Amino acid sequence: MSGKQRFTSVWAREAARRRTGRGPTGLSRDQIVREAIALLDAEGADSLSMRRLAARLGSGATSIYWYVDNKEELLQLVTDEVVGEVNRMFAEPYGDAAHWREVASRYAYGLRDMILRHPWVAQQIGTRPNLGPNWLEMTARMVRSFQEAGFTGRDVDYAVGAVGAFVIGSALPEVAWRNGMAKMNMTEEEWVAACREELRRAGDEYPGLVAAYDEWTAQEDLSVARKVAFDYGLVSMLDGLEARLSGDRR
Repeated sequence: MSGKQRFTSVWAREAARRRTGRGPTGLSRDQIVREAIALLDAEGADSLSMRRLAARLGSGATSIYWYVDNKEELLQLVTDEVVGEVNRMFAEPYGDAAHWREVASRYAYGLRDMILRHPWVAQQIGTRPNLGPNWLEMTARMVRSFQEAGFTGRDVDYAVGAVGAFVIGSALPEVAWRNGMAKMNMTEEEWVAACREELRRAGDEYPGLVAAYDEWTAQEDLSVARKVAFDYGLVSMLDGLEARLSGDRR
């Protein structure tokens, strides 16, 4: 029986905090992270290897190991880097002084947009503790905002977690939808038409569902329709949290 694997965080190692300048080969950690993100965005999570990344950087794979011990640590770095895009949503007017619903909305839309811009992140969420500075800053800002609004005790964790779970649960199927179209080399219009035909065959006993699908997919811009659906769910969730905050838990 093999022994248990030990989780290690690139952020917890003192060496990781020191290795932020240029290494012996002249590369910097920022360069490596940016190029890794570009590779992941272009070709997906399965494309990332130290050798391929080094080739894009015009260097040897050993140069990357000066900053990270393995690919797992590199994925920690790149994941936290793109989470920084969410934090920039909070830099807009009002900042920390914004109402908790505004903070939650910025977090939700920022997290959704980031996942859709970098769909490879979907495979990283939940696979390891998120200990990077950008993720911790994002979480701390949400917690602080909810506490200042009047949420207390475990309700803070539950409320923040509920918003995050809603966003991730909404975004991941959309990522899977896009990945499915890409693998089949189909446009969204072709994909929708194919699904409609299959639904009519498989769901002939459920005409209401077929009609609802036809009505949904008949909308002029499905990307806008998905945003509207996301907004509906988010507002409903925040309404529920506000009701609990005010004591109305019927």
